[in-house]
Amino acid sequence: MPAKPPLLPARPQAPGSPSMRVLMVCMGNICRSPTAHGVLEKLVADAGWADYIAVDSAGTHGYHVGEPPDERAQQHAARRGYDLSAQRARELRRDDFTDFDLVLVMDAANERAARALCPSDRTSRLRRLTDFCRTHSASEVPDPYYGGAQGFEDVLDLVEDACHGLLAALQAQGNGALP
Repeated sequence: MPAKPPLLPARPQAPGSPSMRVLMVCMGNICRSPTAHGVLEKLVADAGWADYIAVDSAGTHGYHVGEPPDERAQQHAARRGYDLSAQRARELRRDDFTDFDLVLVMDAANERAARALCPSDRTSRLRRLTDFCRTHSASEVPDPYYGGAQGFEDVLDLVEDACHGLLAALQAQGNGALP
């Protein structure tokens, strides 16, 4: 298996712009990706890295463009200290693979849809969020949309684990992009 490319970009950044831009992607951008967006954004802020890492989210389908995250996702996230209320759903665009250093998808279907849109010279930016899980062995973040409360808790458990792992990987890689 070929080695994974480095996570941090080697390209120079404009003064005042983040060193790293991360995009979280699920199907509709109302449950999993906004949750991952909110979790990573808070972890980045808590670590003092908000000037270095920018986070956003999108969906592979435009079903919910302009809508806030699912109310259940917001409620479960809020119980753990994450505020998703300012987010609005948007659809994944081809330009996102140029604008973001990492595009992290939640499952195989998201990966197929994103890969179909991704320019061939940008595929190294596309990964599954679960690649960064440290304690969970899941290969996908399951969609909680049609399930109950436990599904949203399970999503948070996986997302928190993966986001902590992602930040640890970024910090370990170094290259001066993070303090």
